[in-house]
Amino acid sequence: MPLTILARIIAAPGSEALLRAELEKLVPPTRAEAGCLQYDLHTDNDDPRVFVFYETWESRELWQAHMNAPHLAAYRAATEGAVEAFALNEMTRIA
Repeated sequence: MPLTILARIIAAPGSEALLRAELEKLVPPTRAEAGCLQYDLHTDNDDPRVFVFYETWESRELWQAHMNAPHLAAYRAATEGAVEAFALNEMTRIA
């Protein structure tokens, strides 16, 4: 059964542009990963500090492999101190 991920990232004040650029870098390599069905980055229309990834993966195992991918490690290093808050929900589509 596919896994849906909602990841909400809030930039630290003044770090919006840096965080956006680093998040955008994640899209091409992630979409090329095994098991990635959808990987879409959004920004809030009223608050440029708020970003959301809407993701769909073939399985939880393949999503976990993504979480350990080198491009995610590079993102974490590049955004050290630039993220004020991060929330992640693993979800199952029911309708």
